Amino acid sequence: MFELLTVVAIVLLGSALCSGIETALLSVPLIKVQQLAQSRKLAAIALLTIREKINRPIATIVVLNNIFNIVGSMTVGHLATLVLGDAWLGVFSGVLTFLIIVFGEILPKTIGERYAEPIALLAALPVKGLTVLMLPLVLAIEWVTAPFTRGKRRFTTNEAEIQLLAKIGRQEGIIEEDEAEMIQRVFRLNDMIAADLMSPRVTITHIRGDLTLAEAKWPVIASQHSRMIVIGDSLDDVLGVVLKSELMAGLVEGQVNRKISTLTRPVRFVPETVRVDKLLKEFLNFREHIAVVLDEYGVVAGVITLEDVLEVLTGEIVDETDRIIDLQEAARRRHQRLLNLLEPGIAR
Repeated sequence: MFELLTVVAIVLLGSALCSGIETALLSVPLIKVQQLAQSRKLAAIALLTIREKINRPIATIVVLNNIFNIVGSMTVGHLATLVLGDAWLGVFSGVLTFLIIVFGEILPKTIGERYAEPIALLAALPVKGLTVLMLPLVLAIEWVTAPFTRGKRRFTTNEAEIQLLAKIGRQEGIIEEDEAEMIQRVFRLNDMIAADLMSPRVTITHIRGDLTLAEAKWPVIASQHSRMIVIGDSLDDVLGVVLKSELMAGLVEGQVNRKISTLTRPVRFVPETVRVDKLLKEFLNFREHIAVVLDEYGVVAGVITLEDVLEVLTGEIVDETDRIIDLQEAARRRHQRLLNLLEPGIAR
């Protein structure tokens, strides 16, 4: 009887360990495993190598689990026949099956999922060693199952999952509300184009390049912008951009007869369909703060600034000199007023 109970205990323990470890290894998120591996601990590194090629360790565990369940059950059945006789074999088999289901499968897998990280770290090195020892058998299984497991590589995560994690993290108090909002806004950059953020054509602050500083004095002083678009004969003839500070410095120094065009700097032209994240990189790489936006016909549609792009991340940036906060909304109102004035004439 003692021998029978001992074998039953070994079968249950072996089945429980295999089930629990398998569940734990699969339950730790890959991102968490990569984070743990940065500590350079052997167990964490072994766990990362297991997760990066999970089919071999899982094959090893499944083989061991079946050895305990099948071979162990056969051994237990033989011993049970010798000890209890054929009359009680059916009852004993039913009880053993119940014990394996509860204590060899359900309970270990529940514990493995609940305490996945510590169990996975504890089992990583032994599983790695067993995989090496059983490599010939594992390779044979891998060869048989390869045609069914080939497929497109799955990514670790995606934008939607990161956004959802940020939302959950805010709800659970793991990250601050402003941090979660910043994460959500970052993903908006590659979903927006220049046309979504630009200040439209009717709001562009511009100045003619053939004017002298004396002729442009009051428009320059009245402008609330630090940069002004310089044009030739029309707004579609953009010569470049000029800094208000340089214009003011020229006035202070008495260069009143100097042409605006002599202070003009080159300006970048971008299509209105350019993605905002790409535009941000261009602003940073070329150390620029403003670009002229062209529509599909090459006509000036508006201007976009580095500040416009950064406002996607930070919200509206307003300083003490801003008289109009949202230029796009102001342009829409101005356009509607023009339509209202034209409607009576159109009706006639």
